[in-house]
Amino acid sequence: MTEFLQALGENAFLRYALAAGVLAGISCGVVGSYVAARRITYIAGGIAHCVLAGLGAARYLQVTRGWEWLHPLYGAVVVALLAATIIGLVSLRFREREDTVISAVWAIGMAVGVLFIWGTPGYGENLMSYLFGNILMVRRSSLLLMAGLDIVVVSVGLLCYRQFVAVCFDEEFARLRGIPVSLYYLLLLYLTALTVVLLVTVVGLVMVIALLSLPVAIAGLFSKTLRQVMALSALLSILFTTSGLALSYGPNLPAGATTVVLAGASYLLCAGGMGIYNRIRRGRSVAA
Repeated sequence: MTEFLQALGENAFLRYALAAGVLAGISCGVVGSYVAARRITYIAGGIAHCVLAGLGAARYLQVTRGWEWLHPLYGAVVVALLAATIIGLVSLRFREREDTVISAVWAIGMAVGVLFIWGTPGYGENLMSYLFGNILMVRRSSLLLMAGLDIVVVSVGLLCYRQFVAVCFDEEFARLRGIPVSLYYLLLLYLTALTVVLLVTVVGLVMVIALLSLPVAIAGLFSKTLRQVMALSALLSILFTTSGLALSYGPNLPAGATTVVLAGASYLLCAGGMGIYNRIRRGRSVAA
């Protein structure tokens, strides 16, 4: 830890990585709470794995067409929003085919991404960094884009809090109150898509869902309201990404994988401890 703190003051790339983890953690706490409440983690997974197509296509155009302005995250945002639109419309109108469409979009997005990366000269070796994340490679331009996405996600997520809560917990009540459920459901998917793009840089495509769901699951054990879940899960996400970065620095481990292991272990400990506590409390109540 001392080595990491010393290096943090000397190396700008570590400070960028730390800032990226904080930015991703904030939006993760807000949107992850809605995703858990609405029970659409599987949809978030489909969107997450489509992002590879946007990353690969943007990088392909960078190298082969000389479009240096086209940052890979731009491609990720476009494809993530497109995937959210397709999945959302199918979920709303053809619910019986939802699983099939999500699986198809998931598979096609990954396959197209692999094809673009394979066809990009000198770029195949970086496929692993997109799949599993490389937070240490975050540049200033990426950080600015992440900050912009974070502002959008958090602002909309908090401004539309009441509408999102109604849509997540009781659609029929929301409709009776005149809330356009379909509109807010699609908006929620768009926020999820943007959050996925933010998390890709931190933990990679494969482990996005872990960081989107585990901090929220832990927060749910100790919170009574959705606002409390949001605040606590955001803090936990920041704690996990920061701790993962610090612990992985010395032994040169993958920061994304270390972050997810920390989050997973913390969830198991908290869930197990809470289960034991509830059993003891029930036993005392029966005895009394």
